[in-house]
Amino acid sequence: MAKTVILTVEDDAAIRRGIVDSLEYTGHQVLQAGDGISGLEMALKSEYDLLLLDLALPGVSGLEILKKLKKVRPTQPVIILTAKGDEQDRVQGLRDGADDYVVKPFSIKELLARVEAVLRRSPERPRDVRSVSFLGGVVDFERREVRFRSQKSTEGETAATRAELSEKETELIQYLVANSGRAISREELLSSVWRLSPKGITTRTIDMHIARLREKMRENKAAAATILTVRGKGYMWSVCGNGAN
Repeated sequence: MAKTVILTVEDDAAIRRGIVDSLEYTGHQVLQAGDGISGLEMALKSEYDLLLLDLALPGVSGLEILKKLKKVRPTQPVIILTAKGDEQDRVQGLRDGADDYVVKPFSIKELLARVEAVLRRSPERPRDVRSVSFLGGVVDFERREVRFRSQKSTEGETAATRAELSEKETELIQYLVANSGRAISREELLSSVWRLSPKGITTRTIDMHIARLREKMRENKAAAATILTVRGKGYMWSVCGNGAN
């Protein structure tokens, strides 16, 4: 199983070093930033499972990072790090979508316990899912292909049908599957799958990739019941009849 990736945004070098060392010692992979500007960029563009976010950051505040992050990745798990007297900021952080908070000074044991608790509550990471079944077949993420259930050919022989997926098509399906049953905006897909800021960029590329996926899956007429268009919101992977492995 792939290591859990944790992004740590903390401007105090000593605290950040202690957090990074402890997370790596317990088997996590760590990304890190020491200011709000680089922290915001990494939060929006990097691939990670949990964000540890200090609220008092130079350049861009932690609350501002949290608000911008939740607009494009509403389900991203976040633990905020706050000073002892910043109760108002903690409350605001929770209202803005943070999953938990840790008050400085904190013990590493407490931080690690909260990290594990939030990760347990979080949806399964898409890269840990090897395949997903749908009404007419299976999407194999490791082989990057769609395989359809055996069909009878015109000559009466049984033939297996498959379609290859590009790397980006595979990532797109993985993200949709990881958020099954939730309508995902084009902006969120652009940010989370393409690692691009949606500001000032056309989202037409999302529609084109969805169209190609449906083309590849349409042989068994299942796409309409699998990748749904939610009017005014975006796209959703239907949970009906599907299962991840």
